[in-house]
Amino acid sequence: MFTNVKLSLKPYLFILLIFAVTLAKAQTPKRTLPSYFGFQLRPVFPTNFIGASETTLSKSGFFTTISQRMGYSFGGTVRIGLTKLIALETGINFTERNYDLDITVPDSNVSVADEMSFIEYDVPLNGLVYIKLSEKWYMNASLGAIVTFKPTNVGVFNSPVGFHTFTHTGLTRGKVGIDANANVGFELRTKRKGFFYLGGSARVPFQPVFDLVADYQWQGDIVRVIEEVDGSFLSLDFKYFFPIIKNKGTQFIDGPIK
Repeated sequence: MFTNVKLSLKPYLFILLIFAVTLAKAQTPKRTLPSYFGFQLRPVFPTNFIGASETTLSKSGFFTTISQRMGYSFGGTVRIGLTKLIALETGINFTERNYDLDITVPDSNVSVADEMSFIEYDVPLNGLVYIKLSEKWYMNASLGAIVTFKPTNVGVFNSPVGFHTFTHTGLTRGKVGIDANANVGFELRTKRKGFFYLGGSARVPFQPVFDLVADYQWQGDIVRVIEEVDGSFLSLDFKYFFPIIKNKGTQFIDGPIK
């Protein structure tokens, strides 16, 4: 019974589908949606809400604490319009995470403080949705992924007193990684001065940013401990998109040279 009903409805569903597609095409504007180019700057803040900002390594009386502190990110960004309220956003950015190292061997009364920086190059791909608040003000939210390139390992060496030496190395698990990325913010749009954006982002890597290898050497003995370092952070985002200015003057038309 139900099989016959489905078969009888198929021609009508097909006709309805053709009609809907034709109507949608007839109502679609002929013009293409604009794309915008700009740049962004982000101060990077460590947080314990979406990851661990501090990691402690310990073994045989040797302690190292690595703490993420404020870093920064900057680069170019491209926004590609899909509809009036939906867009794709991509670009390329330079990101630097900064860390403090606190190294102690309490039994030997030895302590060292040092710093470490880790850099990445990022290519985000975010789906962006706008909410129009007024003629010039918009709220937008985006979600997507970031492809990261980690060009090199990092490390520091310390020899504070006597025969005590410390080596700390941040080893990546591969040159390429993937991070999850979410953004929300507000932007002011002007025709002649461009777009001004202020918002915030949360970024969570799918794997540790690097493995910290901590070595302590004293009179020929070596103590080694390895721990994963999380690179999650929150950021405050400043973006600017250049306006699209149409040339109203006479356009040059290619033709034969006389």
